[in-house]
Amino acid sequence: MRAASFVWPVRVYWEDTDAGGVVYYANYLKFLERARSEWLRSRGWEQDRLREEQGVVFVVRRAEIDYLAPARYNDQLDVRCTPTELGRATLVVAQAVERRGAALVRAFVTLACVHAERFKPVRIPPELSLSLSDFAP
Repeated sequence: MRAASFVWPVRVYWEDTDAGGVVYYANYLKFLERARSEWLRSRGWEQDRLREEQGVVFVVRRAEIDYLAPARYNDQLDVRCTPTELGRATLVVAQAVERRGAALVRAFVTLACVHAERFKPVRIPPELSLSLSDFAP
């Protein structure tokens, strides 16, 4: 079974744009990060709770991003998250930033689960892995 995409709405604020009113390219990474955090939250996992109770955090190991079209000040966007691969210590999420269904950005983000203090890779806790494994690679 393939997991449905999680969608998080985002409005573009002035602070997100450059002098021309276009979203600055690095700010898309913030949009993607917030959507992944909200996706985890929707699954019952707060990142601070993961750190405090499980002793782990997720860090971005790799981000592959294609910029297809610009977003502009005051645009209403949807940021989509679709998990595509769950490994022992990694999670790959396909993401898109869309405006009215048209993709502006496409990305694949690889997350690594690491020990919260040593920042060394560790296995994703079993209960977390189970709650994220309702999709087929």
